[in-house]
Amino acid sequence: MHLLRTQPGGFVPDDGIAHLAQTPGEIVVLCSGDSHLALLAEATRSLDEDYPSLRLANPMQLQNHASVDLYVEEVLSQARVVFISLHGGQGYWRYGTERLAELGARGLTLIAVPGCDRPDPELMALGTVAPDLAERLWRYLRQGGLGNARDFLHCLAAECLGAPYTYQPPRELPRVAVYQPEGLGLDGWRQHWRPDWPTAALLFYRTHLQSANTAFVDVFCQQVAAEGLNPLPIAVASLKEPACLEEVERLLDETSAALILNTTGFAQSSPERPNLTPFRRPVPVLQAICAQDNRERWLENPQGLGARDLAMHIALPELDGRIITRPISFKGLAWRCERSQSDVVNYQADGERMAFVARQARNWIELARRPAADKRIALILANYPTRDGRIGNGVGLDTPAAALGVLQALQTAGYPVANLPDSGTALIERLLGGVTNDSALRDLRPALQSLALQDYQALFAGLPLSLQQAVTERWGGPETDPMHRRGRLMVAGVRFGLTFVGIQPARGYDVDPAAVYHDPALVPPHGYLAFYFWLREAYGAQAVVHLGKHGNLEWLPGKGVGLSAECWPDAILGPLPNVYPFIVNDPGEGAQAKRRTQAVIIDHLMPPLTRAESYGPLRDLERLADEYYDASLLDLRRATELRGEILQLVRETALDRELGLVITDDPDSWLPQLDAYLCDLKESQIRDGLHVFGESPTGQLRRDTLVALLRIPRGDAQGGNASLLRALAKDLQLEFDPLAADLGEPWQGARPACLAALSAEPWRTLGDTRERLELLALALVAAMVDAEPLPLALVELPATRPVLEHLVTQVAPALDGCGPAEIGGLLAALDGRFVPAGPSGAPSRGRLDVLPTGRNFFSVDVRNLPSMTAWRLGWQSANLLLERHLQEEGDHLRQLGLSVWGTATMRTGGDDIAQAMALLGVRPVWQTGSARVEDFEILPLSLLDRPRVDVTLRISGFFRDAFGGLVRLFDAAVQAVAALDEPDDLNPLAAQVRRERAALEAAGTTADLARRQAGWRIFGAQPGAYGAGVQGAVEERQWQDRSELATAYLNWGGYAYGAEDEGTAARDDFSRRLGRLQAVLQNQDNREHDLLDSNDYYQFQGGMLAAAETLSGQRRASYFGDHAQADLPKIRTLKEELGRVVRSRAANPKWIAGMKRHGYKGAFEMAATVDYLFGFGATTELVEDHQYRQLADAYLLDADTRDFVERHNPEALRDMTERLLEAQQRGLWQQPGDYREALEQLLMDMDEA
Repeated sequence: MHLLRTQPGGFVPDDGIAHLAQTPGEIVVLCSGDSHLALLAEATRSLDEDYPSLRLANPMQLQNHASVDLYVEEVLSQARVVFISLHGGQGYWRYGTERLAELGARGLTLIAVPGCDRPDPELMALGTVAPDLAERLWRYLRQGGLGNARDFLHCLAAECLGAPYTYQPPRELPRVAVYQPEGLGLDGWRQHWRPDWPTAALLFYRTHLQSANTAFVDVFCQQVAAEGLNPLPIAVASLKEPACLEEVERLLDETSAALILNTTGFAQSSPERPNLTPFRRPVPVLQAICAQDNRERWLENPQGLGARDLAMHIALPELDGRIITRPISFKGLAWRCERSQSDVVNYQADGERMAFVARQARNWIELARRPAADKRIALILANYPTRDGRIGNGVGLDTPAAALGVLQALQTAGYPVANLPDSGTALIERLLGGVTNDSALRDLRPALQSLALQDYQALFAGLPLSLQQAVTERWGGPETDPMHRRGRLMVAGVRFGLTFVGIQPARGYDVDPAAVYHDPALVPPHGYLAFYFWLREAYGAQAVVHLGKHGNLEWLPGKGVGLSAECWPDAILGPLPNVYPFIVNDPGEGAQAKRRTQAVIIDHLMPPLTRAESYGPLRDLERLADEYYDASLLDLRRATELRGEILQLVRETALDRELGLVITDDPDSWLPQLDAYLCDLKESQIRDGLHVFGESPTGQLRRDTLVALLRIPRGDAQGGNASLLRALAKDLQLEFDPLAADLGEPWQGARPACLAALSAEPWRTLGDTRERLELLALALVAAMVDAEPLPLALVELPATRPVLEHLVTQVAPALDGCGPAEIGGLLAALDGRFVPAGPSGAPSRGRLDVLPTGRNFFSVDVRNLPSMTAWRLGWQSANLLLERHLQEEGDHLRQLGLSVWGTATMRTGGDDIAQAMALLGVRPVWQTGSARVEDFEILPLSLLDRPRVDVTLRISGFFRDAFGGLVRLFDAAVQAVAALDEPDDLNPLAAQVRRERAALEAAGTTADLARRQAGWRIFGAQPGAYGAGVQGAVEERQWQDRSELATAYLNWGGYAYGAEDEGTAARDDFSRRLGRLQAVLQNQDNREHDLLDSNDYYQFQGGMLAAAETLSGQRRASYFGDHAQADLPKIRTLKEELGRVVRSRAANPKWIAGMKRHGYKGAFEMAATVDYLFGFGATTELVEDHQYRQLADAYLLDADTRDFVERHNPEALRDMTERLLEAQQRGLWQQPGDYREALEQLLMDMDEA
């Protein structure tokens, strides 16, 4: 056996090159906390002249190997004593601690202590002094204060260098203290308080108090008081310490605090051990951000805050349910300590941002203090595309019914709601009685509310000048806006009593083709601004409810996180409370709303889930196949007739084209493939209707959903976490895996009577066995939750019984609790109360911990990605992809394009990045004893046994904002692999980088830029912008041929990202990358949605394929990664997946029947499906004529369905008809035959009606 050597990658999570320009000193003190350094620098003022030479530095400034090595050479190697206090353990400065250990082994006196209050034995073991000395020095710093700082320096010199200094033991300071500059404590504050003002507690780290770094606290208190609130500043060592938390709780209770403004970082809880209500008082907790960056860098950085701030002050605080606000202070230079050759930094207040957060606090407190009858609440319905048939976007949500349900709940709670319609469809009809975003009928409808032009202009003048100029340059004056009418700007919506339901305005109007292709940062027009100005100022909303995933406000241009006054979401919404019902399986886009529009998420359930089952010609084919196999054994003549019937039906349904069947005289060569496909379609998971906010599924919907939740394994897959189907197969001794089997294979196992009794259909294949297990599972679930008769005694089911017990005690109650919890969470938020935090994810992918919904969901610790679980899946999926490509293309895959989204990364823990790393031939390295990724290692070619793959990533805007660490990790891996000396055919990345680098240098590019440019493999939208650019062209019908869609994709995505690039314009480089691709890939991690549920799929994968094929002039392979079951990933072609989705869901009468329960929104979903299929046809040219026919037959030419759509959403009927005719006109639907006349007639009938 040979050990295969891997190479360490040398990656650091927050890369930065620094030269501290210090001369050697006898004593060097390294602290990762600037407050400690500031305190020690202050203490040096009292040191005598004979004190040993001293240097102070923050090791976090030395974040790459080169800068560490330089500091070691210039300073540390000549020191006699080095003390290091490091927050987060060795993993935060791994290479630096390794170099220190080397120095310690050569005689350096080394003391290593943690930068927090928790012992770190691994770190402290690096030291070379007695443990009691290290403990004492650690305590000096942890207790803080100027006296302790002086004694720290005296003790260090006396004990380590024998200098003649005396010192006192560390003096204990309170772990929690009310801060008052005059030292009067709580009583002192009370003397200044107004008795009629509510109290806002302001929590900040005790270290600020210990180091006299409290100027920013003073300013914040002043801003809070200016909003009519009594400030209560509390210094706290750590909210994780029970004693500290208890004292904070006592102070909150004693002062009846109405709200908490928290400036401390991290979280009290963790994803593994969530504490859903961290404080006893049910009051909102606003996270006010004390940024690690300086203000100038923040202003210049289009991303806003850096990776450390994102983790410490945003992602982790979300675990506690805190409302994310704005940066209120930044680190800045306070003074230069010449004695220690260090710059002393402190937190410096940003008065404007503090005022914003203080007003936000006031608004949340006002929600709690104002009676419900006096509150004005606005519900906002998204509307894109901006047509009347598509009002109320909300993924998985019956948005109109949800709006009505919310209004009814508000009315019951005493809010001023009146004159409610009797259905969601009727609510939409009321909205359509006034102006909307649809330009066709806007001028014929009344404006039920509007804003006077002069009032608008006054509010517009209050915007930052840069924003005013941007709007005027792009859109002209407000008089030219389509929403302007006779001196007023119209606002789309209707009031039910004093409660408003509005249609969110469009991002733009009459957008010319140049803007579609070239303007990813389109600024909102005057009508958009007027809508929110009216809400805030004229209507006087106390809160807004953006109903359903997702609107467009959180995607407007501006910083990704840590917004400034010049970011559009900040300027438009202001500090208004924003409550956002959002589907629980989309943490990424929900996090976008939390971080950019201060949203409190009220997560809601996904739609009910069910099996697709068979229908129509698919069921006929299944029956014919069963008859054929029976006849082939008994009646060859009948078998021949049946073969003919099967062939005829296969060709009529175009299944031969869809499956690429090679039809021969021997059915055994192609019928098993057909058989397996039919079984696969039948067992596909689809949605049965939509979720109604505030309602849990009941009856059959409940039973089917419960089976779906138990179908795949969860957690450790043991006991109650086992797959229900696998447990049943085990108990019945079937000896096969129902989740992994080839369903078309003949069944040769046992046929237990309990399964045989469930169906009279033939039992021939593994698929037939799987179907019977599904029926048994459904019967058992019904028996357990609905008290129906048990089909089988539980004593006979030892593996299944724990799963069913888990169902009864945990899963069913959690599912049933979703509806009440959703309404409860919404009302709590609008009452100004704390909404408990909760995890997010796809329940049917094993994340049952996200139930019940109704919580303010959080996502993941970004430092732990990719997770070990994600790596296992990514490695397995990568190998499946490589095997399939080799099998079908006859050569190894060497050039791949992969779309990577932030929300999927949050759901999965980084499946996509793990897969990309596996393809590249590198593996993450996790910190010992931790889940944190600290590096990567390069896997040798001998282990891979295939070429490395040159992977180009097209990342989403949210991924860019949320996962800067993963961008740098993958970029570091790319650069390391590109530097390897390996054969060109086995390392195509290195070969291509060498060629491009040489060509660039020959053309006059500097060596450093050529190195960077040749290595660019991560591309995305320009900083501050989002999307892929294709949807606008498709929706506005502003394209002539596929190459124009490719142009839009390239223009929007042509910005390079990496360790040294934060959105460098690189369109030509992006084009070169895509032109060399052999294949494109996109993964999907759950089956609670599909490719035809969102425009994002055709924009990203379709756009990439269009670009790759346009640039190369050749067809390229396109793959779909099915990661819905983490232990069983599958790779299909994109064409195969489109066929599966159309047959299993889009054209399935079962899905259509579910949509018919939802009136207007059900018809909306059909229209959206047609749009997205068309989008794939336009971008990929993979949609076949028969798929257009299937949707035309199902939605428009079926009389019952057409009548349903026409009754509930006539504009959706028009949209679908026009879109399918457009597909014909553009040659996407190549041979429509009689369908053209039928659709044209339908359109004429609508025009005449």
